[in-house]
Amino acid sequence: MTLAAQTPRSDVDLFADDTLLDPYPTYRDLRDRGSAVRLDALDAWALPRYDSVRRALGDWEAFSAAGVALNEPVSQMLVGTVLATDPPAHTALRAVLSDRLGPRAVRPLQRDIAERAETLVDRVLAGGTFDAVADLATAFPFSVVFDLIGLPDEARPNMLRWADATFTVLGPMNARAADGLSAVGEMFSWVGGLTAANLKEGSMGRAIFQAADEGRIKHESCLPLLSAYAAAGLDTTINTISNAVHLFAVHPGEWDRVCADPTLVPSALNEVLRYDAPVQVFGRRATRDVEIDGVVVEEGAQVLVMYGSGNRDERHYPDPDRFDVTRNPTDHLSFGYATHACAGQALARIEAQSIIAALAKRVRRIHIGTPVRHLNNTVRGLDRLPVTGVDLRSA
Repeated sequence: MTLAAQTPRSDVDLFADDTLLDPYPTYRDLRDRGSAVRLDALDAWALPRYDSVRRALGDWEAFSAAGVALNEPVSQMLVGTVLATDPPAHTALRAVLSDRLGPRAVRPLQRDIAERAETLVDRVLAGGTFDAVADLATAFPFSVVFDLIGLPDEARPNMLRWADATFTVLGPMNARAADGLSAVGEMFSWVGGLTAANLKEGSMGRAIFQAADEGRIKHESCLPLLSAYAAAGLDTTINTISNAVHLFAVHPGEWDRVCADPTLVPSALNEVLRYDAPVQVFGRRATRDVEIDGVVVEEGAQVLVMYGSGNRDERHYPDPDRFDVTRNPTDHLSFGYATHACAGQALARIEAQSIIAALAKRVRRIHIGTPVRHLNNTVRGLDRLPVTGVDLRSA
């Protein structure tokens, strides 16, 4: 057993406001301390390096998704959901999502989504100034996801708040998580009143109920899956698109590369996802003593799997704090890995790439005001990103 004196430790609170505003110096400090670092303030272990994150994500038997939330009330709420379930139960739940969200399933949607992106980009550019979060990054996933899931329009005014709360309650029970509980309760209450008849014919949402009727999943799994569709399909994509606009504005040379060579769009998106991961951290529970680089993470320990830190690990990515659209980090951690890799990542890629491509066709330079960072225990994004003007390409 590793001696306590040899165990890397830190008293940092990863969920304090100042850390959330700029977490990357803290991440570097944790990586410098070790592959597994004891966080005394949180009574948990951090896995900050790329290799330790990937190892935990790839070993669900040692690192259980039952610990995805860092507080007990939400852990109990998530029992039986796809996010907090391990195989074999997870396999059946995920299959229902993959049937409609896998690459083959969403590929036919690509043209329609690209056309929607071009229409929206034309509309916001016509005004000259706009908020890239509200007018672009939020408006676009809403237009796509609501139609695909088949949700009633009555949920639109609340869904963004509900989706944000769904992620922030996964953190420790700080003020943000406590405030988010009431919003999550509202969402569960509303979703709990839905039936297949409330969802559009042929929609992804209707397919969940059909899978239950066919005996592939339990009927009580329908509503949690529907909530997962909605929350994950909105919040992370919104943050990815707004982060992309921000990065292209503050790195104009990289934007020039994308505009000059549209085939770089997929690579550029991968770099956006690596550089500023929309999901920064998820929890896991150690099911047995696990040794990581000579340090023992004890059975039953809460573990923080740090996507955002692993993506900036200099042991894996050369010069990781440099934003480089030609890097094409296809192995970034932002969509997870292995069993719990994001089921909707193909759709998210199509949406984000469509917006980037539409902007690249039309915009030579993006000018922004002061961005306002959004604070959430789990995801990283912006509340507002004022675009003060754009230099358009010549017709």
